[in-house]
Amino acid sequence: MTTPIRSHAYRGDEDFWRVRQLLIDTFPITPTGLNWEVRRWDGQRFHDPDPQHNPFAGGRCQLWETATGQLIAAAHPEGQGNVHIQIHPDYRHIEDEIFVWAEEKLTVEKMEGQRVLETYVFTYDALRQSLLTRRGYEKTDDYGVTRRMRLGQQPLLPPALAEGYLLATAEPGQIANCQRIADLLNAAFRRDFHTAVEFQTFTRLALSYYPELDLVAVAPDGSFAAYVGIAYDAANRYAIFEPVCTHPDHQRRGLAQALMREGLIRLRALGAVDVFVGTGDRLAANRLYDSIGFSEVQKCFAWRKTF
Repeated sequence: MTTPIRSHAYRGDEDFWRVRQLLIDTFPITPTGLNWEVRRWDGQRFHDPDPQHNPFAGGRCQLWETATGQLIAAAHPEGQGNVHIQIHPDYRHIEDEIFVWAEEKLTVEKMEGQRVLETYVFTYDALRQSLLTRRGYEKTDDYGVTRRMRLGQQPLLPPALAEGYLLATAEPGQIANCQRIADLLNAAFRRDFHTAVEFQTFTRLALSYYPELDLVAVAPDGSFAAYVGIAYDAANRYAIFEPVCTHPDHQRRGLAQALMREGLIRLRALGAVDVFVGTGDRLAANRLYDSIGFSEVQKCFAWRKTF
């Protein structure tokens, strides 16, 4: 007998925490990347200057649950014109209904009279690829890569910082340090929107944030030359390196590698088992992760439908 399913719009923080728990509960029973990791979900809510920020105002997130109130799926965008699905693997038969909702609520106009919706699908996920093909989506060349490292009992190399640089933690309680992080992120990723307040809000409110895992390389002039943020899911004993970056003025000195090596040592002390890092096709970053011991485990591609 089919279990009755109902859906409703996102209701704010009550549902934020329910979805977060769904991510934790389903991590051991889903393949890598099917659902988001907790850091990415925390970022939707807390990576904003406003502590009361609602990332899904205007009905941009929908939840599905059983008649008894068990949450089984959520669908939402990240930015504009895309949909991401968090789902319990026992209920994947409702994904067609989820895409019906997304196509009504989340498309964006790319040119006059034409609307577009994108979603990302891992290469292992034949079920969703088949569904999207039936619904008229096409696979694009845009992709991302997930890399994994199992800590196990392997020896971990100690960090070796270039002469003149110091290893420290970000210490976000000091707003000046938060500004240094924002400046570094903007320079490293060629952005202009990161601010001290948004970073500090995340560090104060996100449960996946661990201050001892927020590592920086301090340059001789006192600026932050490199930054490695490491989020941790203690329930499932895995960590996520995000972001990993070096200021353009301090590249090719092995700073990010040193911070990642220190991070692995600290993660082992916390009891972590697995560590993940996501990348695109940036060859320099991929060579860094390969040198530390990460292996590619999955690749996902963007699928797009034009209406």
